[in-house]
Amino acid sequence: MLPSHPHRSNRLSRRQLLRFGAAGLSASSLLQIRSAAAATKTEQAAPTTGTTNAFGRAKACIVLFAWGGMSHIDTLDVKPDASSDIRSIFHPIATRTPGYYVSEHLPKIAQQTHRMAIVRSVHHNAPSHRSGAYWNLTGHEPPNLSGNWEASRDDWPCTGSMVWDAKLNQHGSDLQQRLSADGLSGAVCLPYSMYDGGRANGQDGGFLGMHRDPMIIKPREGKPYDGVSPSSGHIDLELVEGLDRDRLSARRKLLSQIDASRDVRTNEGMQGMARHQTQALDMLLSERVQRTFDLNSEPAAVRERYGMHVCGQSVLTARKLTEAGVPLVTVYCSAGDLNGSVGAHWDTHGDGFNRLKNQMIPPWDQASAALLDDLSASGRLDETLVVWLTEFGRTPRVNPGGGRDHYPNVYSVAFAGAGIAGGLVYGKSDRNGAEPLDQPCGPADLHATIFHSLGISDHFTLYDTLGRPLTACDGRPLPLFA
Repeated sequence: MLPSHPHRSNRLSRRQLLRFGAAGLSASSLLQIRSAAAATKTEQAAPTTGTTNAFGRAKACIVLFAWGGMSHIDTLDVKPDASSDIRSIFHPIATRTPGYYVSEHLPKIAQQTHRMAIVRSVHHNAPSHRSGAYWNLTGHEPPNLSGNWEASRDDWPCTGSMVWDAKLNQHGSDLQQRLSADGLSGAVCLPYSMYDGGRANGQDGGFLGMHRDPMIIKPREGKPYDGVSPSSGHIDLELVEGLDRDRLSARRKLLSQIDASRDVRTNEGMQGMARHQTQALDMLLSERVQRTFDLNSEPAAVRERYGMHVCGQSVLTARKLTEAGVPLVTVYCSAGDLNGSVGAHWDTHGDGFNRLKNQMIPPWDQASAALLDDLSASGRLDETLVVWLTEFGRTPRVNPGGGRDHYPNVYSVAFAGAGIAGGLVYGKSDRNGAEPLDQPCGPADLHATIFHSLGISDHFTLYDTLGRPLTACDGRPLPLFA
């Protein structure tokens, strides 16, 4: 049995609200129950050390997501004293945090831990990729813990969509006007969508609607991950040869006239297609967008420091997007489709050590360190939150195929910037990396920490497709702030 969660709130989850609704409770009764739960939480919630001064310190957030399930034991939570069937073949190396060690294949991150808070005690109980990713991308328990389900507009929105919605509520139309003027979205994902037997859940605007779906954009350059990375829904920022901006502007005007004559507002599918076309054309016509995505405008040394891989070039693009005013950018550091565990991703069931050291860890290590160095040198680290996430860890015991299998019982993530206390190691797993031993936390707490840093109350209200009010987060900010 896993340790109980010390920060579990008394707020009602969306699943509980729907269950009460099915039992025949009125809307007013539901709201009374919600108010009572919120009041109880308010009474119990003493300020966490360091969080008050850090509230709203981040102007933007960059999330690096290790799609496939990163092995904590082979990266951030090494277990050199475990038995040979559990410990990694990778040697531990010292970091800039006294007494804390990481894998030998993370030499650059080892030199960055003085800027990072490593969290080694995250856990949940969703063992499938899509359910685990949903929980970590939305902060909410998935409706199907062990299997897959069709992505739906009843799903919770991804973090970027929720942050975008909250920021619009905070700043009115100013943010939307600034972004729209440049053809930008309030949330962007790079470089691919995530798939596993279908498009993974929790990547879009969910019940907030398609107008809150993040843009999905692939950098123009960078060595791709080996494997399959579907491009459906991506925006291509390259102008077709022979198509100049004048012709493109005329085409945009014609499409607007056609959409008006069809009244696309009455058809959700047509509305989504029209929105996608309009976004793409706006971005192609925007000189600022073109500059943002033109990595050749960066010094060659900077691009090379991030790594000439799609991971590094995506992380560099994410930095430029936050500089342009996008509140949250997510980089999926993996091939897009897990494709039965074939390809360059973190789903290392077989030949795990070779895949990690040759394909996955080096670009992730390099891009992460370059991002922190860049943000620090420009003075933007203090106002930019960087978060490293994954859907779950890997089994402590190495399987007969030389890999590790899905393991949500405990895994590691990290935070940096925007007042995060550097050199901090929060929580720990047991001797074998099998379960949290101290300070257990869950995905909801990770999201509460992100919201807090961005100046968003963890109990701000969202409204689902039926207009029901839902609390955006069920967690509490972790005490990671200086």
